[in-house]
Amino acid sequence: MSRELGVRPRGPYSLAFSARLSSDATRTFRDGVMTARVAGSVVRARQSPDGTVWLRGEPAAVERLRWILALDDDHSEFLRAVRSDPLLGRASRELRGLRPVRVGSVAQAVLRALCGQLIEAKRARRLEQKLIRATTAAGPEGLHDAPTSADLARWSAAELRALGLHARRAAALLRICRSFDLERLHASSTAAVAARLERERCLGPWSVGVVCLQGLGRYEYGLVGDLGLVKLLTAMRGGGARVETGETAALLRPYGEWAGLASIYLLAGYGRGLIPLDADVTLAA
Repeated sequence: MSRELGVRPRGPYSLAFSARLSSDATRTFRDGVMTARVAGSVVRARQSPDGTVWLRGEPAAVERLRWILALDDDHSEFLRAVRSDPLLGRASRELRGLRPVRVGSVAQAVLRALCGQLIEAKRARRLEQKLIRATTAAGPEGLHDAPTSADLARWSAAELRALGLHARRAAALLRICRSFDLERLHASSTAAVAARLERERCLGPWSVGVVCLQGLGRYEYGLVGDLGLVKLLTAMRGGGARVETGETAALLRPYGEWAGLASIYLLAGYGRGLIPLDADVTLAA
């Protein structure tokens, strides 16, 4: 039975900021409304002027979308910590309601990480959508459930390669999905998750950051090596010197347990011109 639930998010929250670029094979965000296929049914979310987020759908889908939208994850402590930060101060004030929207399964987060390695973001998202549409059944409104480990594991490397996924990444995806149920990672510490995933070929620090942020809802592991952060550091240096992956790690290190969320604010702020490129920042090794 469908129901509508009004949720007052904990701390500052903007569905418009958070969901602006979140559309994929499992959901759309149009005219202020997110429509998603979750737990086998369609659920919708909208935010009213008083800040309440209204969720409508089957009870299990509503609760799952509540987690996907991070409505209960108050990040006020992060906003206070970076309010006067030379890099993030302005972005944190102007984008204070921003939180990363999560995906519906850890398997989808791993797929997203493998699709997004070393290619432009829009191309990576198109590849991810193509793979999800091929490996899961379409539901109402053309939306798909997030793929599970089992959904992806039943394909062959050759079939995934034919769909556009690089051969090494296809092999890595199948090896991971066939070795254990990725949803079990929710029960592990972030350090244990990082250690487990980094043992896999094709999964490095950036990929672990994607899984932690979007698949597990963890904020402490940053997007080390993200091409957007590389571009930010390059711009801060006047476009000259080459930026190494370790330097993006150093950029995020001062934010400690909020390094993942800092990644999101740096990327969103840089895209909107809110990051001062002349900031005096020392990148400690």
